[in-house]
Amino acid sequence: MSEEAVTGSDLTARELRKEARTANGIYGVIVGTGVMAAYNGSTVGRLTVAVLVTLIVYWAAERYAHIAARRIVLGRQLTRAELRREFSDGWAIVTASYLPLLVLVTSSLLGVDLSGSVRNALILSTAMLSLSGWRVGTEAQLPLMRHLLSMAIAGAFGVVMIVLQTFLH
Repeated sequence: MSEEAVTGSDLTARELRKEARTANGIYGVIVGTGVMAAYNGSTVGRLTVAVLVTLIVYWAAERYAHIAARRIVLGRQLTRAELRREFSDGWAIVTASYLPLLVLVTSSLLGVDLSGSVRNALILSTAMLSLSGWRVGTEAQLPLMRHLLSMAIAGAFGVVMIVLQTFLH
């Protein structure tokens, strides 16, 4: 491929949806861990609600921005089918948090205190991010060193959240 960047027109609709789901999942894990790391509340239940509500607000804001932008580009109101598609997209921002939240709640049920439960969820999130970076390297067929760099960069987001949680609490 030349020096030109790949544009949306170079990707099929299916590839664009896969790209968006992957990006939303990564973004959801990062935002969810950010909420966990910064949380200063009293219970795992409240933290779980805070993470879910935050991610739902992010999803709604992203959907609103996409709908507004699409209306501007098209110069018209969207059809019901277009609106339905827009509202069904991006939900990976929320669902990506389910596994870390499961670890958070399970740790708490097993008697781990709030800080330890958050740390466990952050460690899992870091592993998930690292694996997503590895997947990026695999699918892009990167050489080994760039593959490892992709994994390290993705995992670094989780490491930053662990450090943030450690210093805040």
